[in-house]
Amino acid sequence: MNENFAREEICRVGKSLFERGYAHATAGNISVRLDDGFLITPTDACLGFLDPARLARLDAQGRQTGGDKASKTLALHTRIYDSTRGFKAPPRCVLHTHSTYCVALTLQPQGERPPGSRLAASVFAQGSSETGGGPAFPQDELLPPITPYFVMKVGHVPVIPYHRPGDPRVAEQVAHTIARYADAGIALRAVMLERLGPNVWHETPAGAMATLEELEETARLFFNCRLVPDPLTVAELEDLRHHFGVSW
Repeated sequence: MNENFAREEICRVGKSLFERGYAHATAGNISVRLDDGFLITPTDACLGFLDPARLARLDAQGRQTGGDKASKTLALHTRIYDSTRGFKAPPRCVLHTHSTYCVALTLQPQGERPPGSRLAASVFAQGSSETGGGPAFPQDELLPPITPYFVMKVGHVPVIPYHRPGDPRVAEQVAHTIARYADAGIALRAVMLERLGPNVWHETPAGAMATLEELEETARLFFNCRLVPDPLTVAELEDLRHHFGVSW
């Protein structure tokens, strides 16, 4: 990806997300993997007011060579890039926000799990085992497959247990989770950091933004349902696999 274009796209996507309420204050960050290094938003920068010239520039080893101080999530982003290099379409952009409904689904008391809370593992496990299209992982996932576009555009979203922002253990847990799903034939497009927000990745910043939008809107639907919605049926998921080549 051309560096000048990448700089402009990071700023365009950040501004769009901020103006539409997907990002707020100085929460969130965006990075792009270049052929010879990385660009990432500066620490404590507001995504709505980014300057292309001030984005942090790093070499291929992650050493900063220009711009403002890099976001503290750089280690997580680089681990995601490393862990997804074997994908059919390796991502070039990682995007993180503290999107309201995604975060809200991880804030409910563990023992209560009312409609809109983080999906109970037993509910997801039942749906996964019935479909036969993916293993019933013991790790919680943020959402069940309740809409076709969530299945096609986002897919599984494992929840990573809470650690403080920037904790290096998170990067290792995310990398382990990506590898574990890949071993099962599933190329993840997102993970959810408990109490913090989603990390999504795609070949382009625009693609990453679209993935985030679909994820947040699905979380909004799930949160606002008075009753926990049924997932798509076995036949419906198989129909999506047949027509669109999705992996669930």
